[in-house]
Amino acid sequence: MDNEEKKSESMTKNKFYNFEQTIESESLFNLADKINNQINEIKNNDSDLWHTILKKLKIDWTYNSNSIEGSTLSRGDTHFFLTEGLTVEGKPFKDFLDAKNHLEAIEYLYEVIENKRDVTEGLIKEINALILSDVKFTNAQDRDGNPIKKRAKAGEYKIQPNHVLLPNGDIHYYVDPIQVQPQMQELINWIAKNETKLHPILLASIVHYNLVRIHAFDDGNGRGARILMNLILMKHNFFPAVIKTEKKRKYLRALQKADKGDINPFITFIATELIETQESVINDLKS
Repeated sequence: MDNEEKKSESMTKNKFYNFEQTIESESLFNLADKINNQINEIKNNDSDLWHTILKKLKIDWTYNSNSIEGSTLSRGDTHFFLTEGLTVEGKPFKDFLDAKNHLEAIEYLYEVIENKRDVTEGLIKEINALILSDVKFTNAQDRDGNPIKKRAKAGEYKIQPNHVLLPNGDIHYYVDPIQVQPQMQELINWIAKNETKLHPILLASIVHYNLVRIHAFDDGNGRGARILMNLILMKHNFFPAVIKTEKKRKYLRALQKADKGDINPFITFIATELIETQESVINDLKS
């Protein structure tokens, strides 16, 4: 490969990290900073209440993230299972397994932060392994869009292409397996280079998008992307952002715009969802 080809390839990859610092995003970041400071000022006033708020967060985060991926559990089902350990009749066992795994992945983040671990390919694989723990098969589609079952390989990069059927009938293809490791390493390098330069919300949003874009694993990519996004926020002393299942359509539209080269709507979406989560925390703390 000559220099021109290398330059062209580099530009093709880097376009997925391009963003524009807009007045809207700047305003949202400032508002999130302000609310975050308020949370940090009052959260220590009642340690028992803060413990309950964190418990609520973990249930809400697990319910919404799994629901976005098709889980049939309601928030009540999720709460009942995670607090009482009891399943609900008529619901698939895998949905309960996914809830348990997701909660364990959240709990693992606190250990990662305490140990001051950097984001690496190994860490991302560990989180995927937690998400898919004891999952034998995952749902997939063949090239004609027909549902099939694939054997789950927790914590391992995909070896076959994956894709998704879009609402408009188009098939969206993710990164080819042969390009997964190089592009994941590029993402890790980008994080290391920008972690102290960019606002945490901006950094977390771009990482989230690129994890979804690459789709490095056979399953658990969306949940893993949201977990890694929140790990970055938590490492910078922010409360995690919970993307609500009722925002799924808007969430997917923002991802599709990013695929077409405009990541700014996705950054705005993430910042808005974080602020909504923060505001709910403030209301709980004040009430």
